[in-house]
Amino acid sequence: MAEPRPGADEDPLRSWRLGREPYYVDPGGQIEAFEAACAAGSPVLLKGPTGCGKTRLVEFMAWRLGRPLVTVACNEDLTASDLVGRWMIDAQGMRWRDGPLALAARFGAICYLDEIAEARADALVVMHPLADTRRALVLGARNELLRAHDDFLLVASYNPQHAGGAQALKASTRQRFCAIACDYPAPELETDIVSHEGGVERSFAARLVELARRTRALGSAGDAALEEGASTRMLVRAAQLVRQGLAPRQACLHALVEPLGDDPEMLGALRAATELAF
Repeated sequence: MAEPRPGADEDPLRSWRLGREPYYVDPGGQIEAFEAACAAGSPVLLKGPTGCGKTRLVEFMAWRLGRPLVTVACNEDLTASDLVGRWMIDAQGMRWRDGPLALAARFGAICYLDEIAEARADALVVMHPLADTRRALVLGARNELLRAHDDFLLVASYNPQHAGGAQALKASTRQRFCAIACDYPAPELETDIVSHEGGVERSFAARLVELARRTRALGSAGDAALEEGASTRMLVRAAQLVRQGLAPRQACLHALVEPLGDDPEMLGALRAATELAF
């Protein structure tokens, strides 16, 4: 039998509410598309490379819409029970504990499934009824059909560049979402972002962006040694290291070059590019 819900004066999602506005610059139409999908009651799938701002967009929209944000880092060990909940034993006996997906659906939050393609098949299937017109979640272990709160929104991120093999999203999952394409910002905009988030002069941020664009050109050329180029997130981290006193070359080595791979030839090429840039 289902337990009673908390009283109206209780806020079980209090710790998931964003207190201040996240810094986000719309490269063009993403906020409008997100708001339209939300108003239509459609789940949202953010497609784009690693570190291009997908998570920051979700955080900004949660703040803009005034909704709590429950984030789930998807991985191959994530089970359906991890999402929907399970029975727990404590001093008072057996009691049900909602998982993050059930919690968001019950009380009206945004549930963000980060890198959804990395989740197990059973974890993906359990959210299908929430992602279509039913907007419901089956809690079989407690014999409950949970109807989603009007403010509930399902959002997922997905990196198509990693979509081969076992990580490919099935059409039955992908087609339940409205998809918003995300990519690295244009150079001028990315420079503004790195300067603001990294706390460095804009001229230095521009040099970091130019170096990143060179690494991305290597990745897009199909270089087997370089899966992806440097992300905006990595550029911000390099800028933050410089702000902490590291020399630019050293900061780029630790924040950009070494994290991009282990192939000696590729690392040598990236170090050479860094020396040219700084």
